Amino acid sequence: MNCRKARQESGSMKMSELQVGDKAEVTAVKAGQAVRRRILDMGLITGTRFKVLRVAPLGDPMEIFFKGMYLSLRKNEAEGISVRKTGEAGDGIAMSGDKQGRCCCGGAR
Repeated sequence: MNCRKARQESGSMKMSELQVGDKAEVTAVKAGQAVRRRILDMGLITGTRFKVLRVAPLGDPMEIFFKGMYLSLRKNEAEGISVRKTGEAGDGIAMSGDKQGRCCCGGAR
């Protein structure tokens, strides 16, 4: 088993390793101090769920969607963000991770 596969199975990986359509949750922001502050100020904090929308051909930059906002990150910035993959394109699971089809307030959609 290769290292990347082992990390995915354990749940810990870098944001820069995600592919288009992948859904994930932020587990830690370990970027440099200035970059970390900017990322946290924009709302990308531990527990935030997001979806990867686009990745440039060479992997830099990548665009994610979270909390109704689109954000492009450089590859070196994305490498400083640890995530846990929660889904992938076409899996039918909402970004919130709710498999029962309920909205955020608990009622049925």
